[in-house]
This record gives sequence, structure tokens and C-alpha cells, in this order.
Amino acid sequence: MSDDLRDLYQEVILDHAKNPRNYGAPEGEGYCFAHGNNPLCGDRLTLFVTVADGVIREATFEGNGCAISLASASLMTEAIKGRPEAEVRELFQRFHELMTVEDSEPDTEKLDKLAVFAGVREFPVRVKCATLAWHTLVAALDGGGKDATTEV
Repeated sequence: MSDDLRDLYQEVILDHAKNPRNYGAPEGEGYCFAHGNNPLCGDRLTLFVTVADGVIREATFEGNGCAISLASASLMTEAIKGRPEAEVRELFQRFHELMTVEDSEPDTEKLDKLAVFAGVREFPVRVKCATLAWHTLVAALDGGGKDATTEV
């Protein structure tokens, strides 16, 4: 990865960490949620997702953690809104592959802004920070509206 690209990625991650999008609990009812915990780093978050007719209508989160964890949750919530649940689960697989498969090139067409996390793989202890929101998302979707907890 070039230094210019690495700098751009760091800039995007820091922006989302300092100014997370979709932060806060939803009002009303009809959402599913899950709690996520990364005991190695101390990251904790709760993810709220509203699904209607098989499409993610709303996604927000609350919690605290390192810059990578917060940026990942922020970018993820932006990326999944308006997408069918099946497509979101496929996006999870692509993101997880980006984080865990050595020498995988980011599919920027499919991952879009999420490709900024490609450099995180160089720091294995930080991979769990980047994937926490995603594992929490799957727990929320699989939980069927019940309180679910996941730990990475």
C-alpha cells in the first residue's frame, strides 16, 4: 500500500472515530440489537438495527472504544442502510476476508469506503477492533429482536 493511500485511510478512520455517524440509540420500537465486547482492547458497543421487508432501514450504535472500533461501527452503519439483509451478510463476509485473509486485495467496488481498513490487517491485534461492530451486527440480525451479546 502506498504512503499516500495509507495517509488517506488514516484520515478517514480518524474522521469517523472523532465524529461517528449514526451514533445513538433509536427512538421507538421495532429494532433488534446486540451488545459487543472486545476484552483485549476494552471496546464495547451496542448496535441497533431496524429491518423491514428484508432491508436494513436503520442502523445506529452506542458505546466506546478505540479509534478503529468506533470508525468501523460508523462506516459500517453508513454502508448497510438501505441494503437487503442478504447483501449485508455478504458484505460482512467480504469485510471479514479483508481483515483476516493475508494478501487479499480490497474489492473497492463492493467494499467502497470500508476498504480503508485494509491496512489494519498489518496489526493482527487490531483486527478484532475493526470486526467487533460486524460480529455484533450478525448477532443482532440472528437474535430476532432479543438481547444478544457477542465477544470477539
